[in-house]
Amino acid sequence: MKLSAKVEYGVRAMAILALYYKEGPLPLREIAEQEKISLKFLEQIVPALRRSELIKSVRGAQGGYILSRPPEEIKVGDIVRSVEGPITPVDCLAEDRDDSCCHHKDGCLTRQVWEKLRDKINDVLDDVTLNELISLKPTQTL
Repeated sequence: MKLSAKVEYGVRAMAILALYYKEGPLPLREIAEQEKISLKFLEQIVPALRRSELIKSVRGAQGGYILSRPPEEIKVGDIVRSVEGPITPVDCLAEDRDDSCCHHKDGCLTRQVWEKLRDKINDVLDDVTLNELISLKPTQTL
């Protein structure tokens, strides 16, 4: 299982916004340059973060993007779900699934494994805030 580039870049962009949180808005171009992310690709990620109210835009000469709340209140899981949607390792766990996706709906032998996997992934992502993320040294692991 692999997370998308959108998720990776979304988390990296949010980490930069967390680093500069007390300094005010940061232009998207600066985030892209610092993280060596394509500006065009970053522009595709930002609307999802805004819709989820994780960031807000500030207009004007000193404008840009800023976190909508302090870094210690934003979890990595919030970012992942904002950009990618709910974490569902298999289609049958998706909230918007139709019942035709699996003919073992009522007697699935493996469903409990996939549910446990989903829950563990969510637990790990929801256990780390942006504040914790930016305070970790690059060699530290979660």
